[in-house]
Amino acid sequence: MSRFLRGVTIVWVVLRYGLDELVLSSFDRPWLRALTRVITVGRRLDAPRGQRLREALERLGPIFVKFGQVLSTRRDLMPPDIADELALLQDRVPPFDPDIAIATIERSFRRPIGEIFVSFEREPVASASIAQVHFAVIRDRDGRERDVAVKVLRPGMLPVIDKDLALMRMMAGWVDLSADGRRLKPREVVAEFDMYLHDELDLVREAANAAQLRRNMEGLDLVLIPEVFWDFCHADVAVLERMNGVPINQVERLRAAGVDIPKLARDGVTIFFTQVFRDGFFHADMHPGNIQVSLDPASFGRYISLDFGIVGTLTEFDKEYLAQNFTAFFRRDYKRVAELHIESGWVPANTRVNELEAAIRTVCEPYFDRPLKEISLGMVLLRLFQTSRRFQVEIQPQLVLLQKTLLNIEGLGRQLDPDLDLWSTAKPFLEKWMLEQLGPQRLWRELKAEAPHYAKILPDLPRLVHDFLRQRPHDNRAELQELLATQKRTNRLLQSIIYGSLGFVLGLLAMQLVVRLHFI
Repeated sequence: MSRFLRGVTIVWVVLRYGLDELVLSSFDRPWLRALTRVITVGRRLDAPRGQRLREALERLGPIFVKFGQVLSTRRDLMPPDIADELALLQDRVPPFDPDIAIATIERSFRRPIGEIFVSFEREPVASASIAQVHFAVIRDRDGRERDVAVKVLRPGMLPVIDKDLALMRMMAGWVDLSADGRRLKPREVVAEFDMYLHDELDLVREAANAAQLRRNMEGLDLVLIPEVFWDFCHADVAVLERMNGVPINQVERLRAAGVDIPKLARDGVTIFFTQVFRDGFFHADMHPGNIQVSLDPASFGRYISLDFGIVGTLTEFDKEYLAQNFTAFFRRDYKRVAELHIESGWVPANTRVNELEAAIRTVCEPYFDRPLKEISLGMVLLRLFQTSRRFQVEIQPQLVLLQKTLLNIEGLGRQLDPDLDLWSTAKPFLEKWMLEQLGPQRLWRELKAEAPHYAKILPDLPRLVHDFLRQRPHDNRAELQELLATQKRTNRLLQSIIYGSLGFVLGLLAMQLVVRLHFI
């Protein structure tokens, strides 16, 4: 019964906010369109469709708000006006009862709250669709008292999520009935949301993401990542170091405190490109609510990253693909960009290279005639993704997440410093990255990776040779001569390999010099 009532509520909100217009615009059923108008008589559709969608999701509750946030990351699927509106969704969700939060903590630790924390603040400091945060004090393994933030999962989330997901799948089937709806790939989007949401329900996973980012960022001295206290982490509770900073969108307050705002903008780009191109592991939810700036004298002006539920990863294949695309893009070799799309399998094999090349040229060429500071790398990628839909390109989720985060960073950086030149700031990282992908550093990396395998084989070689020789007749001179001749051929082969390797390394060095000269 409760599921039926929830379904009725969802349908009523969908009709009340005119979301049926998004589905029925190309659905050839006049009687159905007329029926929806009768049922929702008196509704006003003056607001833009993106705004109505955002307000409807807020009306439907936390799970649908989270769905809108995840949907906003799929700009390759959404029309720009809807994607921009969904990006405005924030987790302004009322907190749940502190007594329930305390009960969740005590159930996870199987101890009273007073035995877990030195002190615990009942009133939450932040509340989101999945969890809420309380401040507390713990005693660590060394006996020191530490200020911490305690993230507690909302109670009963799993059954609520599963019910709403079932309804979303049903609604996705309705949307899929129209031509306009099918282009949005509703079933695939709901499946992706299902994966994201169930990942976020495990707070240990989020804590692990924070720990990985903290290790990666050590030594950069530009960003602070909270320490994870693993003795206090469970699936429903995560305890991290309490961070104190000013939200990054409070620019005037930061400027009044003496923060170098243009440097702050450049540092944000540096942090992002370091995480992406050096580590292949990046914070993928970098909206202003998750970014603060430290005013503490010991870490003045550094970024503070929070909320690690969504991170992006890039494989070596992804990096290789991006490196070659960037190289071809900077050389205006659009044919090579098209060929890379086909070689990667992301475009049907029967795609005509010249047609894809022309489409990519149409997107990219206008940007080269502008000053660098007027070029948006995020918008270039966005337009490439939109153009790719015509060629049935299968956009990889990790690259969409990268593009979405790049748009966030770019927008945030230019909000801090309107004259921010993203490409010039990113150029050292792109140059170093491509040299590492194409130069001798990669060869050395791969040799080191294979070293353990070689180390297992080499000690066995003398014994294998000795056993082989013992099994051979001692008076067979013909075979001995053949063995000596084989040894000579082997020596010549080794010399050829050595000289060839030397030539290969010299070639790589020459290539590195050419690439470096190209970027100067």
